Amino acid sequence: MPRRVMQGKVVSDAPDKTIVVLVERRIMHPVYKKIIRKSKKYHAHDEGNACKNGDIVRIRECRPISKKKCWEVVTEASAGDAEAAQSA
Repeated sequence: MPRRVMQGKVVSDAPDKTIVVLVERRIMHPVYKKIIRKSKKYHAHDEGNACKNGDIVRIRECRPISKKKCWEVVTEASAGDAEAAQSA
């Protein structure tokens, strides 16, 4: 079974070797048919402490590393790179 991969924005890098990633998704409300944004925070393992606040990262599901951490950083892109990609 393939591992899930998500993309989100780093909102905290305070813990050692851990980042908190905010992943947003858009869904349609079942009754009102309006597009709404839902978000969730995931704790991900960052071995080299390379990611900083505002970075756009891709995280992948992995084995449980601690009580809350079962995700790891796959790729990272700085906030400036992400903004340039969205505007283009």
